[in-house]
Amino acid sequence: MDAVRLIEATRLALAGASATQDIVTEAWQTQALAEAVGSRLAVQGPFEARAAARSLSEAGGKGSVALHRLTLRAGALRAAQLTEVRDPWAALSDLGELLGEVGIALVGVAGACEEDGVYWQCIEAIDAADETSDRVAGLLRRLAVREHGGAA
Repeated sequence: MDAVRLIEATRLALAGASATQDIVTEAWQTQALAEAVGSRLAVQGPFEARAAARSLSEAGGKGSVALHRLTLRAGALRAAQLTEVRDPWAALSDLGELLGEVGIALVGVAGACEEDGVYWQCIEAIDAADETSDRVAGLLRRLAVREHGGAA
C-alpha cells in the first residue's frame, strides 16, 4: 500500500481515538510508519536524500520503541503494509502534519493523565514525535534542494 494511503488511515484512526490507550497506539503507529517511510526512501529515494531518509528511519524507530512501552495492545502495524512511496513529497508533507497532530493528541493525554508514569511516558513520546517531525522537515528540505538546485 502506498505511504499516503497509510498516513491517511492513521490520521483517521487518530481522529477517532478517544481513550488514552487508543491515542497512544496511534502515536506508536505513526512512529512506526515514519520508520518505514524513511527506510523505503533510504533505499529507493533520490541519492541526495538517502542519508536524511536513514535519519528519519532511525528517529521513527526510536520513537516507536519509546511508545511501544506505553502501548498495552500492539495490534497490527499499519507500517508493515507499506509497499511503495509513490510521491515522496506528498508522503512526507502528510507525515509531518500527522506527527503534529500526534503531538497535540499526546499533550492532551499527558494533561489529563493522573498517573505519573504514564505522564512521563507521554512526555517522552511527545519528544520522539517532535524529533521525528524535525527529521521529516529536513528530508523535505533535501528534496526541495534536489528539485530546485542550490545547497541545503
